[in-house]
Amino acid sequence: MGREGSLPGWLGGLVEESFFVGCGTHETMKKNEKNIFCLDCCTSICPHCAPSHPSHPLLQVRRYVYNDVVRLDDLEKLIDCSFVQPYTINSAKVIFLKPRPQSRPFKGSGNICLSCDRILQEPFHYCCLTCKVEHVVMQGADLSSILIRFDESDFAFAHFESLRMDGSDLLEDDSVGGGQITPNSILEDPLQYKGSNGGSSAVDGGRGAAGRSDAAKRKKSGGGAGGGGGGGGRSFFPGIVLSLSNRRKGAPHRSPLS
Repeated sequence: MGREGSLPGWLGGLVEESFFVGCGTHETMKKNEKNIFCLDCCTSICPHCAPSHPSHPLLQVRRYVYNDVVRLDDLEKLIDCSFVQPYTINSAKVIFLKPRPQSRPFKGSGNICLSCDRILQEPFHYCCLTCKVEHVVMQGADLSSILIRFDESDFAFAHFESLRMDGSDLLEDDSVGGGQITPNSILEDPLQYKGSNGGSSAVDGGRGAAGRSDAAKRKKSGGGAGGGGGGGGRSFFPGIVLSLSNRRKGAPHRSPLS
């Protein structure tokens, strides 16, 4: 990122730090992934490190499809997140910290990120926090115009005392569809869906993926048509399946005489 010296320490650390890597201090302990950012020390720490920062403001970083995200409710207490496209995942709005890899550059007309050219929904201008900060810096604007003087009590250690260290709390709200975010979940490009905001359509994409996954599971477990097991089997040609299942095995079936 250009002109990094103009960034406040916590912001530069947040967009440059590596998260969800093993903590060297607690390398022999389980659940030692770094998923917390200390706003005072400007470094990433693991849940085992958190008790050593009792008076420091701490920000929880979460993970979605191998990308680092932060809840919008948390991030907007630190910096102006307007025009950064959020995504709604398990009923929580999140913002990506860094640009996601793109398979191929965008060609054509449409609303794209001002920094990395990723396709966005209207009226958003940035795909992630880094892209917004980069654009503001490159335009020569003063970053203080988007920074917010935060209340350290909003990021107190007390909020982390009940933190589960198995990774399942990365987005801990109950999901809209009853599912749960996993590293295998897919975040679709928002323009593939029609939604009222930048992220609500991502949930619909998740539901579609979940439906395809359930169908594949039923097929593997023999629950498809003709399998006779599960709701999927009964929904295909129920009369034929019932007739076949009621036949006595080995009994001859002669055709009627004409």
